[in-house]
Amino acid sequence: MLLTPRTVRPPRPLPQARPAGRSPRRAAALLASAVSVCLLAASAPAPPLGVGDRLFPYLGNPGYDVASYDLSLTYPGTNDKPLKAVTTIDAWTTTGLDRLNLDFAHGKVDSVEVDGRRATFSRAGDDLVVTPERALPRGSWTRITVRHTSDPRPAKGHDGGWVRTTDGLAMANQADAAHLVFPCNDHPSDKAMFTIRVTAPNRYTAVANGLPTGVDKVGSSTTWTYRTQHPMATELAQVSIGRSTVLHRTGPHGLPVRDVVPTADRKALEPWLAKTPDQIAWMEKKVGPYPFETYGLLMAQATTGFELETQTLSLFEKNVFTEPAYPKWYVESIMVHELSHQWFGDSVSPRTWSDLWLNEGHATWYEALYAEEKAHRPMADRMKAAYRASDSWRESGGPPAAPKPPSAGQKIGIFRPNVYDGAALVLYALRQEIGRPAFERLERTWARTHRDGTVTTADFERLASSTAGRDLSGFFKAWLYGAKTPPMPGHGEWKAAPPAKAAAR
Repeated sequence: MLLTPRTVRPPRPLPQARPAGRSPRRAAALLASAVSVCLLAASAPAPPLGVGDRLFPYLGNPGYDVASYDLSLTYPGTNDKPLKAVTTIDAWTTTGLDRLNLDFAHGKVDSVEVDGRRATFSRAGDDLVVTPERALPRGSWTRITVRHTSDPRPAKGHDGGWVRTTDGLAMANQADAAHLVFPCNDHPSDKAMFTIRVTAPNRYTAVANGLPTGVDKVGSSTTWTYRTQHPMATELAQVSIGRSTVLHRTGPHGLPVRDVVPTADRKALEPWLAKTPDQIAWMEKKVGPYPFETYGLLMAQATTGFELETQTLSLFEKNVFTEPAYPKWYVESIMVHELSHQWFGDSVSPRTWSDLWLNEGHATWYEALYAEEKAHRPMADRMKAAYRASDSWRESGGPPAAPKPPSAGQKIGIFRPNVYDGAALVLYALRQEIGRPAFERLERTWARTHRDGTVTTADFERLASSTAGRDLSGFFKAWLYGAKTPPMPGHGEWKAAPPAKAAAR
């Protein structure tokens, strides 16, 4: 995700001033979902809280693996009242469970059923603790059905989840905010299939991740149903409800491309939207076939401060495309940033949030490469500027693969320059180290081998070493974990500015 520029002047080339979007942010600063107490058997020792993520220790829940979510949402026709909702989760237990936890922090729970039987439930921090009538044995399928509300109003102490637009709602769940919208296992290590049903008054249009499977009008309301064909992390879920128009076009190899825009702005936005098929074709030449069943842009009439790579339907502030101060090449590069996330971050997802650099570094890389090839903005110039600032970024945010934990109340959270241009700088150094042909082969192999999966930094290191035909562990240790930026291969003249000096620029 990219942070949206807030200046009316054209953005500067360095990421700090480059408004556009560093992927995330937002949700990142949310308080970590608290007290995930997935109790095993009564005689067992107390289990760990959450799944033990270094940056979000209370996020996710051990003891089960979600296979699918079925979300049913009923929109009341105003974005300041809760939606009625039913969330059904099919999961496979990985240990015996007397109780299980779901991440859910912002809504009223009316009832919970486990395998069709009424279950008791309680709250523990940001967790919904469910006690089924019968204990769940290890290695069994279970279905959890939660009837609840989903509240679009801001949650105290949290940021993210529903985004209220001028005419409805959209979602922005990255990194830790999906559980503000629906009960879930809110960690990217547990991807699952999604079916999403949205019922709204007839004057609204609803769109969600994946492909439509039905539109049913009954009286004054319509229900839209969408289903993903590939697993998805909870942070990438998207639902748009608004007075919108859905525009359709065809991408490479017959790929259905659909964009969701405010109806009044469709003509003004069409020239930008028409660029998407060629951008997809450009990315396919770099890293291989587009990994999902559809793609498109969601233009939200809202001020979010970022753009977001929600799977198959990237979220953008409409003003990014209507603000005349932003150069054309810059806006197009932002579009490619979010598009490239469909390969890097969505299809190939981080196993932990410390692996975030694999998402944002790659998205920034292809953003910059597109600007170099299409707008003659030299990659080397941008990387040299990033090199100068890199020590400052490492000091303030940590090295790329070991980012510092988010501070409470900081909206951008873990989405700092060290995981954007700082991480793209690592990829530039790697290309310098192993050569362009090997680097391009590595990129294609990475996207193909790990499609629909989750990965770690160690996975990338191993594949890079294998592709290069030599051990690169020393290279990665220095570039990904060092407090100081190593010398740039092939550019010994590049110098990093002292942190205080770089920060003052």
